[in-house]
Amino acid sequence: MTTPRRIVIVGTGLAGATAAATLRERGFDGEVTIFGRQSHDPYELPPLSKAIMLGSTDEPDWVRPAGYYPDHAIDLRLSTIITALRPAEHRVVEADDTEHPYDRLLLATGSRPRTLPGFDGPGVHTLRTLDDSLALRAALKPGARVVIVGAGWIGCEVAAAARTHGAEVTVIDPLPQPLLSVLGEEIAAVFRDLHAEHGVTLRLGTKATGLATQDGARVVRLDDGSELPADVVVVGAGAVPSTGLAEQAGLELAAGGVAVDAALRTSAPDVYAVGDIAAHDHPRHDGRVRVEHWSNAKEQGAHVAGNLLGGDEPYTAEPYFFSDQYDLGCEYRGLADPARDELTVRGTTASREFIAFWRRDGRVTAALNVNAWDDGDALQALVDNRAQVSAQQLAEADLGELAAGAR
Repeated sequence: MTTPRRIVIVGTGLAGATAAATLRERGFDGEVTIFGRQSHDPYELPPLSKAIMLGSTDEPDWVRPAGYYPDHAIDLRLSTIITALRPAEHRVVEADDTEHPYDRLLLATGSRPRTLPGFDGPGVHTLRTLDDSLALRAALKPGARVVIVGAGWIGCEVAAAARTHGAEVTVIDPLPQPLLSVLGEEIAAVFRDLHAEHGVTLRLGTKATGLATQDGARVVRLDDGSELPADVVVVGAGAVPSTGLAEQAGLELAAGGVAVDAALRTSAPDVYAVGDIAAHDHPRHDGRVRVEHWSNAKEQGAHVAGNLLGGDEPYTAEPYFFSDQYDLGCEYRGLADPARDELTVRGTTASREFIAFWRRDGRVTAALNVNAWDDGDALQALVDNRAQVSAQQLAEADLGELAAGAR
């Protein structure tokens, strides 16, 4: 494989910007151009639902400091939309038909918030960008009636921030527990009780069907026939991978994203994909893995730089994310299926200081530490090595020794 001289990146989020910076850190001295529709320099998303939403800062965590991109000869094209990809010609095309050739191309187009029919207009918010976060924070006033549609991670974090600001909060979700599909019943109940104790009204097992106006005020209608007054509505119904460019170009799609091999290559020559859109043939997992978490974007962006320069290294890192809600902080490593994996809890969920493990065929598939911060390296090793350990060992043994034995 020849060394490229011109690398184009579509997507100015964490994955794309990290890839560009890593190319320079690896000594690449060719052209690097990043195109993206957002107007801000590249930034990380976690603070949008955490520190910014809580009001402790007005700025996100920037991927690189101000001035980094021109100082490192990275051509950062903000507020620029790429409308077409022509793999056979090795070109991308802007909305005004300007064409840009490439030797290697990286697609890092991320996701957009999922919208719901009947939920639009003034006072309806989604959360994906810095501007979204600042606008929503401004609406979270004391006494404001906030209705959140969706009890996933974003919905739960926004609920915690809204209560911290003194808003009246109701969370609606069709599932009987928040975060149920990710954590399973026993651990999801921890988050249900947490929010209930902080004054959140939970309308679980109920579906929001749309908005209406009643006596001049906005209300959210539910499928049980009830209506909730709402000054602020937040749609936290997940995200949709932005795969339109890849689809238009005829790239192979899979698992809701762009199919990539172990080394993050797409089906088109010299085209790679990372982050939210990458449906990855992960060497450690059955089937394709598509992960929308912050760490995946960052780590895949850094990893793919070597392959853009001619490498062929598989990406093997396990998914990781963290969440902060009120006085509960947690980290999750790995990828469990609560419907079929066996749960072991070290400590007690009632104390909200515990570690949850999931095992399949006796091997650790994931670990969640809640307000327990001393064993991160051990948990990572147990997940990375798919350690074969018993439930009793996970509950009682020294985790450092277990991890050392798993290597």
